[in-house]
Amino acid sequence: MGFPLGHMIPRVLSGVQPSGNLHIGNYLGALTNWVRIQHDYESIFCIVDLHAVTVFQKPDELRVSIRDLAALFLASGIDPKHSRIVVQSSVPAHAELAWLLTCVTPMGWLERMTQFKAKAALQESIGDGLFQYPVLMAADILLYQAAIVPVGEDQLQHLELTRDIAQRFNALYGETFVMPATKLPAVGARIMGLDDPSAKMSKSATGAGHMVALLDPPERIKKTIMRATTDSGSGVDFETMGPGVANLLNIFQAFADWSNDQMRAHFAGMRYGDLKKQVAEMVVSKLEPLQARYREITSDSGYLDGVLRAGAEAVTPVADSTVRLVKQRMGLGA
Repeated sequence: MGFPLGHMIPRVLSGVQPSGNLHIGNYLGALTNWVRIQHDYESIFCIVDLHAVTVFQKPDELRVSIRDLAALFLASGIDPKHSRIVVQSSVPAHAELAWLLTCVTPMGWLERMTQFKAKAALQESIGDGLFQYPVLMAADILLYQAAIVPVGEDQLQHLELTRDIAQRFNALYGETFVMPATKLPAVGARIMGLDDPSAKMSKSATGAGHMVALLDPPERIKKTIMRATTDSGSGVDFETMGPGVANLLNIFQAFADWSNDQMRAHFAGMRYGDLKKQVAEMVVSKLEPLQARYREITSDSGYLDGVLRAGAEAVTPVADSTVRLVKQRMGLGA
């Protein structure tokens, strides 16, 4: 069943690229938030594979990654009876709207995007897709007239660009797009690398001690956390602790859902080795049921196919309606 335009309940949309391994930063910063808010909105969660191919992906690996990511969405608690899980490339309107929005987006707006500058600096040659990446992200959001876009802090510049594009289009052609807002979780929104707590945990990082992936076995999780960077102290001091200790406490708190008072009462003065053991035990205990559910989902390819097919079928009427309206506003079509 499609979502009707003119709906009374605000629509929420967010997405993740099917590249690299999902880690606890993605889980605590995005997936748990999605699960928490999904029943408050009409919810669409995208696997943004068109974004992934802005840099080269091995085709066979990408196909596997798309399905694995969908399975992890479900294993994390996304409810397919209420929320829609959508593979971006399965809805052609994403790409069509992106082109139409490109035509009203000044190059200067894209040239100042910090993520483009950072990614471009790491590559000898870049494709135009990487430059246009933010316009495609805007199309993802505006295509479904999403009012709420739960993104991390590193994506706020892209969300502001989406708002700028929507405002410009509305000014040029008349009111067409809902102006999206953002919604961030209060705890766990920014998990840092275990090897370098000055940098956000990243799927693209290559260091063995950088992250805990959602599908890591318990022994690997424990080994990674026990090697996590702390500081020159020996015990937890909430007044003087460095970023590495703060990151470990943040991970524990986000998984345990403890208050600040509970955290202080339990961890104040605790030696770093004991802190790491307790963080590792907490992470393992919370990921075990997710991993079991993932194995169950991936053992039934028909179920996963059905969820993705239903997701695309549900959102396509809204996506197509938006593109028809945009084309009509711009003077395209009959």
